[in-house]
Amino acid sequence: MRLLMIDVSPLRSSAEFRLVFAARVVSLFGIALTTVGVPWQVYDMTRSSLHVSLAAALVGATTLVGTLAGGVVADRWDRRKIILVSRGAAAVVFGVLAVNAAVPNPQLWVLYVCVALNGATAVSQSALMAVTPAIVPREQLAAAGALVALSTQIGAVVGPSVAGLLIAGPGLAVNFGLCAVASAVTTTLLWFLPPLRPSGVITAHPLESLREGAGFVVRNRVVRGVLLVDVAAMLFALPHVLFPQVVVEVLEQGPQAAGLLYTAPAVGAMIAALTSGWTSTVRRTGRVLLIAVGLYGAAIAAFGLSSSLAWALPFLAIAGAADMVSEILRRALLADATPDHLQGRVSSVWLAQATVGPSAGGVEAGVASRLLGPGPAIAAGGAVCVVATAALATFLPPLRQASLHTPEPEEEPTPGVTDHAPLEPEVVEVSAHEPEQR
Repeated sequence: MRLLMIDVSPLRSSAEFRLVFAARVVSLFGIALTTVGVPWQVYDMTRSSLHVSLAAALVGATTLVGTLAGGVVADRWDRRKIILVSRGAAAVVFGVLAVNAAVPNPQLWVLYVCVALNGATAVSQSALMAVTPAIVPREQLAAAGALVALSTQIGAVVGPSVAGLLIAGPGLAVNFGLCAVASAVTTTLLWFLPPLRPSGVITAHPLESLREGAGFVVRNRVVRGVLLVDVAAMLFALPHVLFPQVVVEVLEQGPQAAGLLYTAPAVGAMIAALTSGWTSTVRRTGRVLLIAVGLYGAAIAAFGLSSSLAWALPFLAIAGAADMVSEILRRALLADATPDHLQGRVSSVWLAQATVGPSAGGVEAGVASRLLGPGPAIAAGGAVCVVATAALATFLPPLRQASLHTPEPEEEPTPGVTDHAPLEPEVVEVSAHEPEQR
């Protein structure tokens, strides 16, 4: 049972992780309220899906910029302060949304400005992701990844339902007001974290600093492999945009069936997260990751070949469970393979990929559906995901052999950063092209 149930040892052993976990649950619940509230208000004000898509594109663009910028600043300054400033700013933005929704004549331009600013506050995501390896022991990284992934699922399952009830009942102003309260509570919880300064002092230009992080991703074959296997799943086997077409043309069902298709992967993911205790004991972490992604692609392919709801839902649940296992192991391997002074930038690359990947995958799925039809397009995408994963396993042995239970490899000195945190009052300054100087 201990191997089956989710491993909560990081919550028991680290007071700092308990604060981060609680803050994530509250924060993601609040963010989930906006994912329903913003498009609903935009459509209610404009009666135009184009405006809704523009709002989504705006928040996607600013989130991408925010995560990349957040990676740079998270490796330069105290990550605790970055998180506090960002989440505090988000509380103000949600407060403005609440006021705008409460006035007799809400302004669309105010809504767009708030959406853009809310995306920019994503700088905290990179810093928050970079914090985990500093507050959790190496042997608990997989367990911490499972708990972080579980917090995401809690927000995804509970938040939208609550938002629908709030919008239908008290209204949008209360919905956005609760978002502001959630951000304020998150900021308060994270206030009690200790200072979380990155190891080393970086004085290189921010663009050079970002280039250094991207260079590490390209050079490190484990990190590169983790990101590539994620791309294989998102680009070829993410068929959510085709669910409505599948429901109408293949399953010949109504909107209730569409809701079940969207829910099934989340149910599978939740079950996998709650039974993820075994992931902390895995010796061949990279191999299990590759198997999980391959199983995800195979389940998506089987879903594409399904002609009834009774077959489609179990395959989607299996896909959701496999994706959850892969996410847990991806988080753990990224955290383990990345030195502290690069955690923020590598985290930002992964988060940026998670922002862009689903959009690119949706476009690919739409084009394939026009050429092949929805079912065959989904089946082909799942099959390509399996083949791409097998190719990565063949050509990237370090990823296949990666493990969280082997001795930590010695890191090569990285230009542009010291390998330890400077002690006061000593100040260490280095550039990206010069050796370490005192």
